[in-house]
Amino acid sequence: MDPVPITLACWDYDRTLPILRGLVPIEGCAVHGTVLTPQEAFVRAFTGAEFDVSELSLSRQAQAVARGTNAYVAIPAFPSRAFRHASLYVRADRGIAAPQDLRGRRIGLVNFDDTAAVVIRGLLEDVYGVARADVTWVVGDLDRPRRDGIAVPALSAAVPVEASAPGDTLDRQLVEGRIDGLIGLVPPPCFQARDPVVRRLFPDWAREERAYWAATGLFPVMHVVGIRRSLAEQHPWLPKSVFAAFAAAKDLAMADLAMLQAPKTSLPWLVAAYEDTRALMGDDFWAYGIEANRAVLAATLRHLRQDGLLARDLVVEELFPLPV
Repeated sequence: MDPVPITLACWDYDRTLPILRGLVPIEGCAVHGTVLTPQEAFVRAFTGAEFDVSELSLSRQAQAVARGTNAYVAIPAFPSRAFRHASLYVRADRGIAAPQDLRGRRIGLVNFDDTAAVVIRGLLEDVYGVARADVTWVVGDLDRPRRDGIAVPALSAAVPVEASAPGDTLDRQLVEGRIDGLIGLVPPPCFQARDPVVRRLFPDWAREERAYWAATGLFPVMHVVGIRRSLAEQHPWLPKSVFAAFAAAKDLAMADLAMLQAPKTSLPWLVAAYEDTRALMGDDFWAYGIEANRAVLAATLRHLRQDGLLARDLVVEELFPLPV
C-alpha cells in the first residue's frame, strides 16, 4: 500500500521535532510537516481545517465537540502542558498580596476561552477560593492592537466579561491602572521593562506550581493532537499510527533530557532539574493516554463548564473517541 500523504502542523517542541525531522515516522504515511506557533496553527485548523494532523487548543477542541462542530478528532497526545502560576501579573500598589485579594478586581486576558485562562480560573477557585464570578475579566490585545474588534464569548454562566475598546491594549490598561492585573502567556512589556508598578502574583511561581502538583496531582494539559475527522474515518488505522509516533518522539525527547555525558541543551543543571522533576512527579511525568490523565482532563472539562463555555456537559471519552 502506498503511504498516505498527510500534512502536519505543530510547533517545534523537543517532543515533536523527531517527527518533523523525519527521525520518527508516522507508519503508513508520508508526512509533510509545517512548523507553526500554536496560535497560528489553531486559527488555521479551527477556521478552515487546513491540516490533516494539527496541534489544537484543548479548550477550543472541547467546545467544538460540545457543539458538534469539530472538524478534528483528538488523540490523547499532549504536545503542550504547563502550570500557569507564572502567568498572573498584578499591580504592585493595589494591596494584592495573595490570590484571595483578586476578589472584586479587574483582570485582563487575551481570550477568555484560552486553555491557560480556563486553567488559571480553575485553580484560583479550587485552591484559593476565588470564584470566576468574583473577578471582572477584561478581554483585549496584550501589547499592540491585533484585532479590529474584541469579541467576548456568549456564556451560559454568570461570569462578568468585558471587551476592551478598539485600539486599546492590556499592557497600557495595566500601566494606567484601569485593570488590576492580567493573564499573560508572554510577560507584558511593562513587566519586561521592570516597571515597579507591576509584579507577578506568585514571585516564586515554581514553588507554587510544585505545591499545586503535590496537593492536586494535576499537570494541566494545554494542547492536544487532532486528526481531520474525515481522514480518520477514511483510514481507521491512522489514529493509532499518529499516537504511536507522538509517543515515540516524546520518549526520545525525555532520553535527551537525561543525557549527562554530552548535554544536548544549553542549561548547565538541566539533568539535575530533570531528576528533581521525576522525584516529585514520577518517571512518566509527561504521560500520554487517557487513563494517566483522566483526573486532569476531567478537571479541565469541569472548569470549562463552570466558565459557561460548553454547550453541553462532556466526559473525557468524548474528547478522544477513537482507539489508540
